[in-house]
Amino acid sequence: MLLFRLIRESYLFAIYSLLANRLQTVLSLLGITIGIFMVIFVFTITDSFESSVRSSVSELGSNVLYIQKRPWIFDQNTPWWKFSQRPNPSMKDAKALRQRCTKARSVGFIVSGRKNIQYKGKDARNTTYVGGSQEYEDVFSFEISEGRYFTPLESASGVPVGIVGSEVADKLFGSEVSLGKQLKIMGRRVKIIGVFLKEGTSMMGQSHDNQILLPINFVRKVVNVNSGYGNPTVIVRAKEDVEGLALKEEVRMILRSVHRLKPAADDDFALNEISTLNNVFDDFFSVLGKAGWFIGGLALLVGGFGIANIMFVSVHERTVQIGIQKALGAKNYFILFQFLFESIFLSLFGGLFGLLFVFLSVLGIRYGFDFDASLNISNIIMAVSVSLIIGLFAGLIPAYMASRLNPVEAIRAA
Repeated sequence: MLLFRLIRESYLFAIYSLLANRLQTVLSLLGITIGIFMVIFVFTITDSFESSVRSSVSELGSNVLYIQKRPWIFDQNTPWWKFSQRPNPSMKDAKALRQRCTKARSVGFIVSGRKNIQYKGKDARNTTYVGGSQEYEDVFSFEISEGRYFTPLESASGVPVGIVGSEVADKLFGSEVSLGKQLKIMGRRVKIIGVFLKEGTSMMGQSHDNQILLPINFVRKVVNVNSGYGNPTVIVRAKEDVEGLALKEEVRMILRSVHRLKPAADDDFALNEISTLNNVFDDFFSVLGKAGWFIGGLALLVGGFGIANIMFVSVHERTVQIGIQKALGAKNYFILFQFLFESIFLSLFGGLFGLLFVFLSVLGIRYGFDFDASLNISNIIMAVSVSLIIGLFAGLIPAYMASRLNPVEAIRAA
């Protein structure tokens, strides 16, 4: 009962303090409000951005190796011209890995580029084309809303068929049925056998919406894939029970054997994997988090001094009241808790206002910039916790001073 009484009285005193000194209270709580807003806003945007980026990265395939000419992350100690001298990944490499790699579930080969597509006077300009082997569907995640995927025979023989994204279908065919239509790309006619389900563009920029997928054996008839045109890439997906490191080492040994590299020679290929990007993103988001704490921490520090200032003023104004309470039998801890609770409530008010501004900002970003930002429960808990801690430390000294007042001298101060 004593605890509830303390909470009730402290709450009423906090409200009274806010109303009695409106301008001073607003200016003092502004620091807490700005600090909580800055910290939680940075973490909210960072968390939302990180979630979108990692979701986009996961679409590249988990436990997958991308064998390319250049690494995704360049080693500063390696001259750039050494990467340029490397041979391009080839279909020969993919074939050797299919035959000899025991830890791979599937091995694919892709090239990509941009071309204009025509259909009866309509153009889909700068459309991404991807020439992929049959294993493309085993590596990348996608859904087909209409039609079907390539048959093994179509992939092997290089039949001029394609699967288009929803944006390409809308540009070229409008409300017409896409299946069976023949469009023109790279001077060749291609029959549409499927349409990708609309996805939207991810944070990494990849999407099937503005893309056409073609069999690699068709693309190689019109494009010299061995020349490096189209960024040729061999894609290797590990079996379910195989770790990425084990797959990586087996692929490295096979490719070194195929390329006839001497034991002391460096690899003439790059084995890129998702974990490399994740490590880069971990460092990047860690820096963002520290920046948010630094910027918001300065405002929180100012806000903490503001709360302490209000409490010192409150103790001074209520010196007689404290003396009367003590004369009537109030214990020191009762006075201490009373002012501590008041300080915590004041700090919570500032924190809640900061959360309100974060929530309004998130709504504006979500609907104004079409970015999927959200204020999650962990950030709300962090804001409330930080506010409680600041209120506790800001009110500790004033509360202790109030609890140590002599009742006779306090009443005489009237």
